Amino acid sequence: MADTTSFNITHASYAATAVNSSQYPEGELTEIAFIGRSNVGKSSLINSLCRHNGLARTSGTPGKTQTINYFRLTGKLSDQSRLEFMLVDLPGYGYAKRAQSARATWSKFIEEYWLKSTRLKLVCQLIDLRHPPMESDINVYHWLIEHGLNVQVVATKADKISKSRIQQHIQVITQGINMGQLHPGGRIIPYSAVTNAGRDELLDVIKNILLK
Repeated sequence: MADTTSFNITHASYAATAVNSSQYPEGELTEIAFIGRSNVGKSSLINSLCRHNGLARTSGTPGKTQTINYFRLTGKLSDQSRLEFMLVDLPGYGYAKRAQSARATWSKFIEEYWLKSTRLKLVCQLIDLRHPPMESDINVYHWLIEHGLNVQVVATKADKISKSRIQQHIQVITQGINMGQLHPGGRIIPYSAVTNAGRDELLDVIKNILLK
């Protein structure tokens, strides 16, 4: 049974940047990675999750970030005990103006991390709630599932959709990525970095991973 105590981030700080496996930070902290299309609002969500404006840099140029960025986070449970982990901010995928050679480099770079990081316990894949999943979203989700990685899909920009239509949009994404067949029992968390809706649900998922 999942632990029902609350969990909240109390401290977040930059830890390291890597462009290959030799630069992964040392240590034994569990890693929770975030990935999504270049314009999905990943940096805004990370800042919202950590309640730390400016922790992850937002940019008006999609696809600009080309490094793996590590942030050391401390979370407090309701019994006052603390859990530490690494939040790993991965470069965005699917930016149309990126050259094919650059996309190939990105693919090799990120797949190396997914396959070689022994501390990676969860990948949070961000998909824009407003639209059906794009081919790149589907391909990444299928790759993660096929390689046995633990995936939590988070549907961003939930504040842009009326509350009465959120579940309809969730269903479109669920069907588009074939979650019912590939990950029976999986669920999608709608999230708004503006209102923080979905924050507690995502923190609960992370907490349960850390307590395993």
